[in-house]
Amino acid sequence: MTNPITQASHAHWQRNLAVCMFGSFTTIVAMTLLLPFLPLYVEQLGVKDHAAIVQWSGVAYGATFFSAALVAPLWGRLADRYGRKPMLIRASLGMAVAMALIGMAGNVWQLVGLRLLAGLLGGYASGSMVLVATQTPKDRTGWALGTMSSAIMAGNLVGPLVGGALPPLIGIRATFFAAGAMIFVAFLATAFMIREEKKAPSASKHGDAPDTGWAAIPDKRPLIAMLFTGMLLMLANMSIEPIITVYVATLVEDPNRVTMMAGLVMSAAALGSILSASRLGKLADRVGHWNVIVGCLAVSALLLIPQAFVTSGWQLVVLRFLMGLSLGGLLPCIASVIRHNVPERVAGNMLGYSTSAQYTGQVAGPLLGGFVGGHIGMRAVFLGTCVLMAAGAGWNWLAQRAAASAER
Repeated sequence: MTNPITQASHAHWQRNLAVCMFGSFTTIVAMTLLLPFLPLYVEQLGVKDHAAIVQWSGVAYGATFFSAALVAPLWGRLADRYGRKPMLIRASLGMAVAMALIGMAGNVWQLVGLRLLAGLLGGYASGSMVLVATQTPKDRTGWALGTMSSAIMAGNLVGPLVGGALPPLIGIRATFFAAGAMIFVAFLATAFMIREEKKAPSASKHGDAPDTGWAAIPDKRPLIAMLFTGMLLMLANMSIEPIITVYVATLVEDPNRVTMMAGLVMSAAALGSILSASRLGKLADRVGHWNVIVGCLAVSALLLIPQAFVTSGWQLVVLRFLMGLSLGGLLPCIASVIRHNVPERVAGNMLGYSTSAQYTGQVAGPLLGGFVGGHIGMRAVFLGTCVLMAAGAGWNWLAQRAAASAER
């Protein structure tokens, strides 16, 4: 017999998905639109030395992801306790305020502090993944999370384009105000359009402490594999960021075309992921989420090898696009495997840990890529990432077999 609470929570899942896609897209656009003009804003705030401008720009950009990684499990735990919708309302309103305040920064220390605040208050995209994962019928989870991933990737792609176009028209500070206003619209849509049915409280004789967090998960191996895979995905995406412009310069003869080609290379992977995420999610609903994860990691590992030996910029663009196609299925499948292997009462908490692991990869990727590229060589970045992806595919294959054996 179908649980009436489950039926009720699934009744609005398509509208919830549409609102979460819009909110995630707008918040990610706001988070990434400052990439093209961040050094200019740092200079406006009084930093004049070129090396200091680069250094402060890196600190300001990474600050948001650092603080977001620290609090993601906390927001996930609170979402399990008080509901996912209140966390999305908090995140959208907090981000709208933080964006407006960033446009009012008076010096570079305030800029870094407000970027840290944005990470602490934010988490809309990860919170949306939690709400969609838990409110969508299980047989449609992969497709729904794939569609969500497409919206997030689209935000990552559009953000820098908006950041390049708006400041010349309205100014840097007004660009932040516009971003805050856009997120405020997402806040209104979240508050008035999302429907999350209240769950029946779970019974417990001696309090719920033993049944929360990691203690509630009987088999932790699938969860640990997913945390590692999420970190690996972001590390693979970000490892070439520090070297991409220098690497492209060795492939392109005309110096005036280097930045354009580097931009195309960076965008190609995101575009590939946008196109493939929902399709791979739908495929995963049919053939198994873990099978798609193993396949995506293996294909990505193979595609990294020719990237180390390309002879023209366009070859690199095509290979990064193909790699984006293969990586697009990972985020929705990671969330689906976590949802299917942990009790629903701790799903938000565990998906919060997954978000933290992904942010860890997002921070570690550029650091490792820059270190390896500077001390060993740029080709070693691609080949080293290939080894990591192949190891991830092997580990997931073994974890899948172990989980299947435990179920028998």
